Amino acid sequence: MFAPAVGPDLGQALAAFWHGSLGSPYAIVSATLVRATPLILTGLAVAIAFRAGVLNIGADGQFLAGATAAAVLGVALSGPTGHVPLRFLALSAALVGGTMLGAGWAGVAAWLRRRFGVLEVISTIMLNFIALEAVAYLVRGPLQEPSRVYPQTQALPSAMHLPRLVPGSRLHIGFALAVLAAVVAWWVLRSTAPGFRARVVGASPTAAASAGRIDVARVTLSAFLISGALAGLAGAVEVTGVTYALYDNISPGYGYTAIAVALLADLHPLGVIASGIFFGALEAGAAAMQRDAGVPAIVATVVEAGLVLAVLAAERGRIRFQASRA
Repeated sequence: MFAPAVGPDLGQALAAFWHGSLGSPYAIVSATLVRATPLILTGLAVAIAFRAGVLNIGADGQFLAGATAAAVLGVALSGPTGHVPLRFLALSAALVGGTMLGAGWAGVAAWLRRRFGVLEVISTIMLNFIALEAVAYLVRGPLQEPSRVYPQTQALPSAMHLPRLVPGSRLHIGFALAVLAAVVAWWVLRSTAPGFRARVVGASPTAAASAGRIDVARVTLSAFLISGALAGLAGAVEVTGVTYALYDNISPGYGYTAIAVALLADLHPLGVIASGIFFGALEAGAAAMQRDAGVPAIVATVVEAGLVLAVLAAERGRIRFQASRA
């Protein structure tokens, strides 16, 4: 006789999801908002690029580039003793370094598009894999920690950790930086000439060049670099605020989830904050379900994919409805 298949208890799974994401102030602050921080920054990177007509699918590679720069600078600036005399400047240098390398990694795709006409959808995806393999090589080779046991860099000293935003929790000031970046991006896109040019180019590059006399190539390059900078900042924040070291597979796919975050927010920078927190709750709850109820965390990915399809279907329906009324 075959024993009946017994799966996880639904009630137990839902309870684990709730308690792991929104069931207590600690879960909200130390799980959901911590998970949301890189999603807000990478989602913002995707949203800005898409608004300017740049299909940057490479936020994950840019995230890894920023994380690598922050880890290298964090270890180098702390020295052999781990003492950092100018903590604010050292932390700022690590964050700025991650931001710049993220922008540089996006700049490679921008150059390929401008010089050879390579579609950024292809180049940015390929650069994701290059960044992933480069990190795997570095943490097992030149940047591996001194004992040569673990595939990671040397851990950052406490002086190179981002300060806590809420005492007694895991939430760091990177979350405040992410929210501030979203607010600034909203203001720039809404109230400044560069933001207007980016929106016009995203709507119709041909019309922007002919009727608006806008330098489309320059706007596209700026969108590439700003998008990569935000994704790189996300990687730097993750290393200095959460992991304190660079290791293989440090990103569970933040750059890909960022596409869902941006689409759910309708590419609106302020909406990215809400959608980033929503996806952060999904991932925190999924991790708790796997830990406490034995439900695979891949469930969150299935939900995210369903949401993306629903958003795309709704947008397609809206376009058809408007066309039928025209």
